[in-house]
Amino acid sequence: MNIKFTNARILTMVRGEDVYDGSLYTQDDRIVYVGPALTEVEETSKLPSGYKADKTMDCSGNLLMPGFKNAHAHSGMSVLRSCADDMPLGDWLNKQIFPREAKLDADMIADATKLSVLEYLTGGMTACFDMYLTPESEACAYRDMGYRAVLCGNLNNFSSSVGYTEEMYDKLNHYDPLITYEIGFHAEYTCSDELMKSLSEMAHRHNAPVYTHLSETRSEVDGCIERYGMTPAAYLESIGMWDNGGGGYHCVHMSDEDMEIFKRHGLHVITNPGSNTKLASGIAPIREYLERGINVGIGTDGPASNNCLDMFREMFLTTGLAKLREEDAAVVDALDVLHMATVGSAMAMRLNDADVLAAGKLADIIMLDLHQPNMQPLNNIAKNIVYSGSKSNVKMTMIAGRILYMDGRFDDSYDVERIYERAQEIIDTIR
Repeated sequence: MNIKFTNARILTMVRGEDVYDGSLYTQDDRIVYVGPALTEVEETSKLPSGYKADKTMDCSGNLLMPGFKNAHAHSGMSVLRSCADDMPLGDWLNKQIFPREAKLDADMIADATKLSVLEYLTGGMTACFDMYLTPESEACAYRDMGYRAVLCGNLNNFSSSVGYTEEMYDKLNHYDPLITYEIGFHAEYTCSDELMKSLSEMAHRHNAPVYTHLSETRSEVDGCIERYGMTPAAYLESIGMWDNGGGGYHCVHMSDEDMEIFKRHGLHVITNPGSNTKLASGIAPIREYLERGINVGIGTDGPASNNCLDMFREMFLTTGLAKLREEDAAVVDALDVLHMATVGSAMAMRLNDADVLAAGKLADIIMLDLHQPNMQPLNNIAKNIVYSGSKSNVKMTMIAGRILYMDGRFDDSYDVERIYERAQEIIDTIR
């Protein structure tokens, strides 16, 4: 479908461009024009030959911007929401989560993934970087929902294998235009030395980046130093894991040497402040990352550890906790945080066609309702999104040119109530 958006305020997220009044045109899954409003004569010269809008939407002065990218998620954990709260990470994983996950099958995980997609759409998230247990069934769920996802390997000592990871890398990168797959493993502390070295060799065969949970807790870092005499980041560098780039989820407890490793290899940090706060894992050194020129993206982590899949809350926590950590209200500016949630996350996920609003980019677009009390007056719209915005401001979420959420209603192809019923059935089965 070709859609013409008129009477919009536009925030492209291109560095140096402020919010301006204008129009945006989509053709199939791409943006073909974004800029000042066009006259009919200008449309003829500035739009593709023969372009005709199937639909015109008057934005009534509301804001169009790139969708948020959730750069770290475990979508299939949605059925475990509120099953394991108010406990430290080790107990949370080993005593509550792992035993329940062992009872989940591929179909359950696919259905749970659909529940998370609904929540992503209500929060203006147009893509997620999903690391979970059954990538094939997850890919099927995302395809069925029309949702963009980057799937990440979850290799560990207890499930999967390097061979399976390579099979998924080859298969899912040719599965559907909305789906890509990146090499990954759960964490240093859940993988043997032999397993990680084998995965590093695989990544070299494909010249591919690698992603993992990294330095989330002090005990994780201390354990790695005890095992290898190095921090997790340094150990992984020593076995060549970072030679083709990649990144780390969390990166809370990082030394100066770790940060230099990230800078040297062009690695991405994906911060998850909501989960790290709830699990008392610590506060990531975001100011230092920005000062060193390390790209930072933002993720929600899973709905069992957060428990809310809400990028507005993550953005506020990213800047708010950084200010507390540094005891300086001026650090980690709201505009930098908005950049992390859109462009920074897209870079980490290698979604280079979905980072900003520009002709030729993917039509992964959200509309934010500015006609609500929390967005008024319009003194600084971009900073308002971070400091006072909420999911209630998400009026529209579009992915690949298709509107999947509008004015509180999901796409008609979704059986929303059945998704809710199925989630309850699953948790009742594995409780």
